[in-house]
Amino acid sequence: MSNVFPEYPIEIAFPDLLPYSAGNTGIPYVYSFSSQGDGPHVMINALTHGNEVCGAIVVKALLDLGLKPRRGKLTLSFANVEGYQRFDPLRPDASRFIDQDLNRVWTREVLDDRERDSSELRRARAMLPVIDTVDLLLDIHSMHERSAPLIVSGPLPKGIALARQLNIPQHVISDAGHPEGRRMRDYGAFGDNASARNALLIECGQHWEAASVRVAKHSTARFLLLAGVIERSDLPHDWWPEQSAASIVIKVTQPVVASSMNFRFAGAYTGLETFAEQGTVIGWDSGQPITTPYPDCVLVMPSLRQLRPGVTVLRFGRILD
Repeated sequence: MSNVFPEYPIEIAFPDLLPYSAGNTGIPYVYSFSSQGDGPHVMINALTHGNEVCGAIVVKALLDLGLKPRRGKLTLSFANVEGYQRFDPLRPDASRFIDQDLNRVWTREVLDDRERDSSELRRARAMLPVIDTVDLLLDIHSMHERSAPLIVSGPLPKGIALARQLNIPQHVISDAGHPEGRRMRDYGAFGDNASARNALLIECGQHWEAASVRVAKHSTARFLLLAGVIERSDLPHDWWPEQSAASIVIKVTQPVVASSMNFRFAGAYTGLETFAEQGTVIGWDSGQPITTPYPDCVLVMPSLRQLRPGVTVLRFGRILD
C-alpha cells in the first residue's frame, strides 16, 4: 500500500499573535501573572510545534479574558512562534518547526551545548528561566491524523495519576518519549518521580479540526482548576466539559522508528486501532514486515507525514485497565 495521506480541511482560523509578542517576562510571547496567595506555578504552553493551532487559540483566549490566578502563579506562553508565522495552508505540515523539532531538545546536555544551534534551541534556551520554575505544565498539542484525543502522561506513576485526575481526554498514553530526543513534558524534574513537579501533554485531535479547540479549552480549564489556581467561575461556561468516562491507560511498550524513507503501513491507520493476534503485519520498512509484538496490541499515533530515518512513526501499546 502506498503512502497516500488524507487531506484534512482547515476548519479553524489562525490568530494573529503579533500583538502578544512583547510578553511581560522579558521573554517574547511569554506572560506570567502572580497572585497574593500561596500556590503552584502553573504553565499553559502552546505552539511547541508551529502548525498546532488549537493551543495558540486557547492561550490567546486566556490572555484576552485577562485571566489571573487566585493562588500561586500562572504562565501563558507561545513557544515556536517563528514556525507558526510560516504556516502555509498549501503546505500545512511544513511549519511544524524551522530547523529541528522543539519537542526533542529538552535535556541539559543538549540545551547547555553551545556548539549546537538552531532556531528551536535558541527558543528553548530563552524559555528556560521560566520553565525551570514551573510546578505544573500543560503542553497543548494536536495530531497529524484525525483520531480520538489523548493525554500523554509520560512513563512515571505521578504522570499517570495526574492524567487520571484530569480525565479530559479519556485515553491516556504512558510512554518514555522518542529516541530522537526528549520532550518538554519529560524535562528535568517533570521526569523525576521523586519530585512533586509534574507535566502533561494533550493531543487535542487533528491539527485543523474545530473539535481540537474544544478539547484544548476543556483540558486547560480542568487542569487550572485541579491545580487550584482558578475557580470555575473564572472561565466561561463553554470551557467546562461534561464529566467523561473513566480513563483508559495505554502503556507504550516500544516505538517503531523508521530506518529508511521506504516505510509503508498496511492500512490507513490513524490511531488506537487494536489487533487481537500477535504477529499481525501492520507495515513494512524497506520490505521488512513490521508486526504486532503481542495480542491485543494498540497502535498509538501512527503517521508517516514526517517520515525520515530515525523518526518514530508508530508506537505499540497495551491497555493497562
